[in-house]
Amino acid sequence: MAVYDLTRREEPWVVVVPQDDPLLARQLIALEEQGGLVFHLSAEELATPEGVFAAFARTLEFPGYFGRNWDAMVDCLDDLHGSWHGGRGIAVVIGDADLLLDAGHLRLFVSVLCQAAARANSAVDSDGEPWDRPAIAQHFAFVSRTASTGDFASRLIGDDLKVEVVGPYVTVSLDG
Repeated sequence: MAVYDLTRREEPWVVVVPQDDPLLARQLIALEEQGGLVFHLSAEELATPEGVFAAFARTLEFPGYFGRNWDAMVDCLDDLHGSWHGGRGIAVVIGDADLLLDAGHLRLFVSVLCQAAARANSAVDSDGEPWDRPAIAQHFAFVSRTASTGDFASRLIGDDLKVEVVGPYVTVSLDG
């Protein structure tokens, strides 16, 4: 069984993978073959929270009412099953992720992505009631050129995240 699977609605929500990872390449092709969407961002654009909001809003076509804050980002990522994406699964691939290692917002950014993916991948809300929309596979892959898995893992560990190092990968999900 694979360490992560971007085509399914199951954890982990965020993975850190090495450059030219063959598993990532295979899964992105499989996601697209299933009708899913793959978006590519460069970490250079994500060096500040404002950059994160602008890049995600532009690339994923967030609606005009996007509030350009972390809570609004969770909401808009959860709403990707709306009319503009048609309920298809998505993967967002962030290249040159090493550039984010010293960004003060990296841990919060990954936590927000996990929160959004957990909601999007679920068919029920926090009260166990069915959503009025289909669940979709939503995942985020940070592609690292040179940083070690330990470098990423040490910057992501915190109360709300479950961070695991599995071979060349760091997998991240919500804790609890």
